[in-house]
Amino acid sequence: MMRFVIPLLAAMLCGAADWADVATPAPGPPQSIGFYTAGCLQGAQALPLEGPGYEAIRVSRNRYWGQPVTVDFIRTLSEKVRAAGQSHLYIGDIGQPRGGPAPSGHASHQIGLDADIWFERQPGARLAPAQRENPRLRSLVRGDDGGIDDTVFTQQHVVLLRTAAEMPNLDRMFVNKWIKQRICNTATGNRAWLRKLVPWYGHDEHFHVRLYCPPGNPQCQPQATYSDDDGCGEALDSWFRKAPITPPPAGTPVKPYRPKLPAACQQVLNAR
Repeated sequence: MMRFVIPLLAAMLCGAADWADVATPAPGPPQSIGFYTAGCLQGAQALPLEGPGYEAIRVSRNRYWGQPVTVDFIRTLSEKVRAAGQSHLYIGDIGQPRGGPAPSGHASHQIGLDADIWFERQPGARLAPAQRENPRLRSLVRGDDGGIDDTVFTQQHVVLLRTAAEMPNLDRMFVNKWIKQRICNTATGNRAWLRKLVPWYGHDEHFHVRLYCPPGNPQCQPQATYSDDDGCGEALDSWFRKAPITPPPAGTPVKPYRPKLPAACQQVLNAR
């Protein structure tokens, strides 16, 4: 299906090359500095490239670094999913070794508290390392963006999202509007967890988890709160009134996204 192009996800990010060029984390205790879309990370921890219930993909991007709480979240979720009898998860980007803006793909993922988890469910053996760079990753949404693709979407996806939504430390999860709508229309019992599913552009092939700022991280800027109901009313309906975002014509200049990073991030970038 047509991929959404969002200005915040423009490839030309101010200073991105500097952050992407650093291959190792900054020394010191873990500290998320700044906001999810404008910050950096000290003392990052690497997610092991595979473990019980998961494997990392696209590892050549070197974006499998995050806060220890993020690494623990992924490993715990993977264990829960495995215990539920599901196939292993594909884990995508968390963040760069020192966080900061990336040269492509994201405006967020800058402070080690975001992670992409793919919806693709493929039972069987793990992928060979070379295959992990470009695995099959199907969308849950039809190619015409007209609704859920029921040839791909299954109850396993609902269980996966609910399991993640009910875990501690989770602030919110970004999903495609059609996915949120389907679950709003079908979920039974305790629906409190639906609040955590926040519609956002794209997010039809993967969902994006965002964790709270951990205790002891005074420079971490939390995100504003959101509705405390299930989010299945006007908040969701409004997404179906928005005009779709379409790619600009080929050759159109892209305005760079230039986040103003906290002053402390320059020390994180330069630390040896």
